[in-house]
Amino acid sequence: MTRSPEELDLDFVSLDGTGIHTSELQLGTWRFGKENDAGETEIDETRAKELLDAYDAAGGRYIDTADVYGGGASEEWIGEWLQGRDRERYTIASKIYWQIRDGDPNSRGTNRKNVRDRIDALLERLDTDYVDVLYIHRWDDATDARELMKTLNALVEAGKVHYLGASTLRPNAWKVARANEIARAEGWEPFSVLQPRYNLVDREIEGDYLEFARQQDLAVCPWSPLGQGFLTGKYDREEDLPEESKVAASDRFQESYLTAENFDLHDELDAVADEVDASPAQVALAWLQHRDGVTAPIVGARTVDQLTENLASAAVDLSDEQVERLTAAKGGPYAGL
Repeated sequence: MTRSPEELDLDFVSLDGTGIHTSELQLGTWRFGKENDAGETEIDETRAKELLDAYDAAGGRYIDTADVYGGGASEEWIGEWLQGRDRERYTIASKIYWQIRDGDPNSRGTNRKNVRDRIDALLERLDTDYVDVLYIHRWDDATDARELMKTLNALVEAGKVHYLGASTLRPNAWKVARANEIARAEGWEPFSVLQPRYNLVDREIEGDYLEFARQQDLAVCPWSPLGQGFLTGKYDREEDLPEESKVAASDRFQESYLTAENFDLHDELDAVADEVDASPAQVALAWLQHRDGVTAPIVGARTVDQLTENLASAAVDLSDEQVERLTAAKGGPYAGL
């Protein structure tokens, strides 16, 4: 299924309890300005703005970034790209957490000093007065939950942030629940958007985390929807990885993704892709969009062609039977889910 960005027309979906709407597929920009091990920039400024143009042409309006992406370059390029456009037409989300100054432990986490410093810096790079969603990039156990929510609420009251989100690598429903209970008791802004890892092979949020989000009407916008590229079909169980491949050097990737169980799932993914005349990546993304509780996956790409292919997944129509086959191809962490 190959189309140009102009031929696509992404729909809007409700960002659940926030009252605003988001594109059914969000644009992730974590490779913007990112340097690889060889010191090469994976996506430079020109390519980044081409990707933003393509996403915009496809009707996309939700752009996800973080203050550490490309050392701040991602936010700067997005800010420059927004100039001359109607800022109000776009939902911009950014994240704070990771350490940004060597030797300064206070430049990491969600302590009040760091949060206040980071929000002003990222707004300057984005050249905007506010971000629509501010995520904590990871949970900071060193900062008391009440202190965190009080600090974040002050940003909302100051008009620098509209809504609050929590991004996570591991399910932490109880931490979000506790923070939101504190916020609501004090009349402060709670977390309303969640950003977990979730895809056909990474199923750890099935269970308490996803059920909690559904019950509390929290938006769920998954990152890594293609399992770090595994679900695109570029790996083969029968072929050795090239020695120069980053994946070949990563025991963690091979142990997490290049397993017999995951390749068995990929066989089912390939079968469904053939049935609906789509690529494995498109079907993997379409499966996520069919999952109860998922609001809008975050997609990224290195090239405009890759991005267009991913965005075209919004037009892939899976039957209930196909969704069930894909879901059953690899069991989640909890029986019956």
